[in-house]
Amino acid sequence: MKSLINNQKNGPDGDCLNESIKTSYHSSSLNLLDMLLKIYLLISIVLLSCFQLFAQDNDGLAESSTLFGKNNSTGKYLNIRGISLYYETYGQGEPLLLIHGNGGSIDNFQHQIPFFSANYRVIAVDSRAQGKSTDNSDSLSFEMMADDFSVLLDSLHIDSCYVLGWSDGGINGLMLAMRHPEKVKKMAITGANLWPDSTAVSPVDFKWMASAYQKLGQQQQTPEIKNTRKLIRLDLTEPHITRDQLQKIQCPTLVIAGDRDIILTEHTVYIARSVPDSYLWILPGSGHATLIDFKDQFNKVVGNFFDMLPGSL
Repeated sequence: MKSLINNQKNGPDGDCLNESIKTSYHSSSLNLLDMLLKIYLLISIVLLSCFQLFAQDNDGLAESSTLFGKNNSTGKYLNIRGISLYYETYGQGEPLLLIHGNGGSIDNFQHQIPFFSANYRVIAVDSRAQGKSTDNSDSLSFEMMADDFSVLLDSLHIDSCYVLGWSDGGINGLMLAMRHPEKVKKMAITGANLWPDSTAVSPVDFKWMASAYQKLGQQQQTPEIKNTRKLIRLDLTEPHITRDQLQKIQCPTLVIAGDRDIILTEHTVYIARSVPDSYLWILPGSGHATLIDFKDQFNKVVGNFFDMLPGSL
C-alpha cells in the first residue's frame, strides 16, 4: 500500500488528497451510536434499491439534462450469457467502465459521467438483474457479473480499460481484475468489501439486511420481490475474496471509503494493504455515498489518479 495513508509523498490530488488521508485516518473517534444510526438509515436506502433518489438531486439536474440510464440516443442492449445487458457510452478517449452498487443503475453516476466523458470514453452499464438489464435466473454472483463485463468489453473491441466501481461495483472491479487481469489498466473502488459478515460490514446493517431478506420472503413472491431478495441474498452470502487473491491483482488500485461508511474502516485498510500496487483514501465526514456526498473532490482525485504516470508517487 502506497504512502497516501501516512502522507509521506504527494498523492494524485497533491495536498488536498494527502491532508484528507492524514485527517481521515485519525477520525475514528466519532460517537459510535450516532454513526451506527446514520449508517442504518443509509443501508436502508441502499437495500430498498433507492440509489436513484441520490442520482436525482437538484445539483445533479443542474449539471446535465441527460437522463443517464434512460438515454435512448446512446443506450444499447447486449444479449450475452442468458441475459440482456444494458449499457450507455459517452465521450471519447481511453475507455472507462463504471459499475454501480447493489440495486442501483447507470444514473447513480450522474455526477461522474459528465466529468469523465470530457476525457474518457465512458462505458456505463446496468449490472445483471439491475436497472434495465434483465436476468430471470435464480442465481447471482460477483463472478458472473465480472464475466459479463469482460464479454461486454470484448464486444466493444476494448482490450483493457480503467474501472470505477461503487459498493458492489467495487467488488465487481476487484473480481474483474482477478479473473481478467488483462482487462483492467487502473481501478478506483469505493465502499467495497471482501466477505459478508459483521467484521467487514457494520453489524447493525448486516443484521438489518438479514431481517429484510426474511421479511421479503414472507410476502407474495412477485418477480420484483424475488429479484430484490436475490440482490439482498448476494450481499448476505458473498463475496469470498482472500488476501492471496488480492495479492495477484496487477493494476494500480485506489481504495476509497468514507470514515462513516457502512464498510468498516479497518476492513478498507485491509483491502488496500493486500493489493500490491494500492493507494488508500478515507474521506472524513463521508458515508457510503462518497462519489455523491463529495462529488467534486471525488472526481478530481480519481481523475488525477487515473492520469498519474506509473511510478510517479
